[in-house]
Amino acid sequence: MKLLHRIGYYLGGFSIGLVLLAFFLGGKKTSCAYGPNARTIKNISIKERFYSEDTKLAMQNYSLDSLAVSNLIKTSSVNFSKSNTKVDSCKIYLLENEIDDKDVELWVKNCDSSATIQSILIK
Repeated sequence: MKLLHRIGYYLGGFSIGLVLLAFFLGGKKTSCAYGPNARTIKNISIKERFYSEDTKLAMQNYSLDSLAVSNLIKTSSVNFSKSNTKVDSCKIYLLENEIDDKDVELWVKNCDSSATIQSILIK
């Protein structure tokens, strides 16, 4: 069999496989969170969230609601060098983001079944 025929068969089978994958996985909520940042953000996002009293006050002062905080979490990046990930029980992460050219820091205590937002700082 010629090389050109082999490449044609390979590309034909590959394209059929892609169509089948798109068909089967198209309606499902599948994601590829392989990096540490994406895994941490996804882990915090899917848990039940609680807000500390400081966070509730900051949300009132900055006119933020829970939906805005959820969007901040989903678009943030985790600063692992300032986060406390060495503890066994509840790890504390620093999430960094920007709103209107202002830096936002969210300190999140991530436990097994819940995530508590400890503070929101807008600089």
